[in-house]
Amino acid sequence: MTAPARPVRRPRLWLAAAAGAVVLVLAVGYLGWQVIFVGNGYVAKTVCSAVFVSGRKTQAVLDADIHSNDPGILRLVTVEVDRPGLAARSRFLGFAEREVVFREGLGCTLATGVAAQDLASRRLSLSPGISVAQRKPWPSRERIGVLAAPRGINMSALDAALEEAFAEPGAAPARRTRAIVVVHNGTIVAERYAVSYGPDSALPGWSMTKSTVNALVGVLVREGKLGLDSPLPVPEWSAPDDPRRAITLRQLLHMASGLDFTESYGNPLGDVLWMLFGTGDAAGFAARKALATAPGQGWAYSSGTTNIVARALRQAVGGGEADYLAFPRRALFEPLGMASAVIEPDASGTFVGSSFMFASARDWARFGLLYLQDGVWDGNRILPEGWVAFSTTPAPSAPGGVYGAHFWLRLPTLYAQSGNEGLPHDAYHAVGHEGQLLTIIPSRRLVVVRLGLSVGRGVWDHAAFLRRLLQVI
Repeated sequence: MTAPARPVRRPRLWLAAAAGAVVLVLAVGYLGWQVIFVGNGYVAKTVCSAVFVSGRKTQAVLDADIHSNDPGILRLVTVEVDRPGLAARSRFLGFAEREVVFREGLGCTLATGVAAQDLASRRLSLSPGISVAQRKPWPSRERIGVLAAPRGINMSALDAALEEAFAEPGAAPARRTRAIVVVHNGTIVAERYAVSYGPDSALPGWSMTKSTVNALVGVLVREGKLGLDSPLPVPEWSAPDDPRRAITLRQLLHMASGLDFTESYGNPLGDVLWMLFGTGDAAGFAARKALATAPGQGWAYSSGTTNIVARALRQAVGGGEADYLAFPRRALFEPLGMASAVIEPDASGTFVGSSFMFASARDWARFGLLYLQDGVWDGNRILPEGWVAFSTTPAPSAPGGVYGAHFWLRLPTLYAQSGNEGLPHDAYHAVGHEGQLLTIIPSRRLVVVRLGLSVGRGVWDHAAFLRRLLQVI
């Protein structure tokens, strides 16, 4: 009689399966940690800047800027604002603390890869600059509520346009306009603010900051310290055979670097959110990206591109870190009287030129007037001759001529659901996340600033608002 066959043991298969399960758990755990790390960083940074730069209340920021936009995981993040210590700390369910440090003149910086106390010690000894009280007034009135009717403007129709801009189309707040300033022929002809905001409220510009970087580059080009068609000295591209060494400043300003960077705010693990809230060196993160296409051959909007430029300004400015950090004030903000303006650096000391500038609506309007006046302010040339024309000429690779050099030449669809038709051909725009918009229309001598917290497609139609303004101005 034959004995029954013994089952074949496969210990290696069990070991492989167990190892695979461990790897899967670790991978999921790591990805989960990344999401929490970015979310914590976003909440802490948002609250810190809103409290210390914008002068808002902590709970108001949490309610309006965090919880109403994300009723899910971000509600599990708690924030502690240390006003005496000039810092903010966030935790997810009591764990994974992120800390943000506020420094006068530099705003808030996430302490990533550096101890918070070390970051706090790197304070900048700034000149007093221009206070709000000392700031030069507009060519006419500066006070709210005393706007007389300039010739040729239907003020009642203009007031109605602003009334609609601040109205909410539905039961729940969605449009959330916070500030509007309209300047015609150098005069404020319309101005309105939401409750708790005013003419001195420094508000985030998000990607409008990119257009400010355009101006800072222009100043250095005028001073002969940068050349548009010269490759930038980027450490990550220093190898002799690195094809990225061919990328020029012109291509970077045109968003045509060819670098493989994804601009998706819906993915918490995507490039842009990790760069802003997961790393302490935004420019280094972006510069390490490989080429997806040859430089100059394609167009791709990229916040990483702007941060590479922002870091390159440091060497062009020369001197030490203090010289670089004071450069925007010296070169731009103080000459224009932009008393509220600040660009925040990351932990490496580089300005986050893609996203982190704060300024009042009036000061954003001053910036727009600089371009309306072809780069001249109070008779002094700030930007080189031809710079505004360069900035507003379509980038060769931009589809449909939508983009120039860090300015939009046509409003992106998100803020032009009704289309760009009917807007003057020479209109151009600085555009930022959640509906931050600066429009310059030279043929109509018009600058329009709209700041808010509009989340979602179709919430704010800036093109429609502009067309309504143009009917009465």
